[in-house]
Amino acid sequence: MFNYVCWVTTTDQHAELERPLRADAARNRELILQTARKCFAERGLSVTLNDIAHEAGVGVGTVYRRFADKDSLIEALLATKFEAMNAAAERAAEETDPRESLRLYLMGVFEFRARDRALADAIVRAGKGRPSIVNERDRLETQVSAIIRRAHDAGVVRVGFDYRDLPMLTTMVGAVADVTRAHDPNAWRRYAELVIEAVLPQDARAGDPMLGVPLDRESIERALHAQS
Repeated sequence: MFNYVCWVTTTDQHAELERPLRADAARNRELILQTARKCFAERGLSVTLNDIAHEAGVGVGTVYRRFADKDSLIEALLATKFEAMNAAAERAAEETDPRESLRLYLMGVFEFRARDRALADAIVRAGKGRPSIVNERDRLETQVSAIIRRAHDAGVVRVGFDYRDLPMLTTMVGAVADVTRAHDPNAWRRYAELVIEAVLPQDARAGDPMLGVPLDRESIERALHAQS
C-alpha cells in the first residue's frame, strides 16, 4: 500500500491520535468518518483514503493525520456497525415467539447489508481488529446463536442452520440489493423473504436437514476477499 508521508513522524502521529482533539480537528474526524461510512456502504471496501478525502472535500494529509491507513479507518467504523447489530439482536431476543425472533433478526441484518455493501467483509475483518472490536463481534455471535438455538429448540428452523450461515446469506441478499438499487431500492426484500421462508419454513420442512455444513470463518474470509 502507498504510504503518505505526513508532517509528523510515526511516533508523533500516534501521540497526536491519542490526545484530545481541537474542535476543528474533531469536526474533520467526524466528517471523514461520515464520508467513509457513505463511500464504503455505496462502493465497498475498495474505496481508497484518497477517494474519501476527495469526497469529504479535505486534503489527503488531513485524512492521514487522523487515520494512519485504511484499516485504521475501517476499525473506527466497525464499532458503530457492531453497536447497531448488537442492538438489533437485543430487540429480536425480546420477541417471545422463537420463529418471529429469528425472522426479525434475519430481516434486520439483511437490511443492514442492503444499505451497506461493505458490511459482511468488515465483519470478517473484525477478527484482526482491536480486542474491543473482537469482543463486540463475539458478543454478537453469542446473542444471535442464542436466538438460533431457541428456534432449534422450538423446531421452527431448518436442522443444521447456525450463525456461520449468516455471512453467506447476507452476501446473497446483498448481491440483489447491489444490482437493483438504482432501479428499485426495495427489490431485495422480495428475495430476503424467500431466504427467510427457506430457513424458517412454516411446515414440517423445518425438520429437513440442510445440505452440507456452513463455511468456517477462514473460508468465509477467503471467499469475501476474492470477490472484493
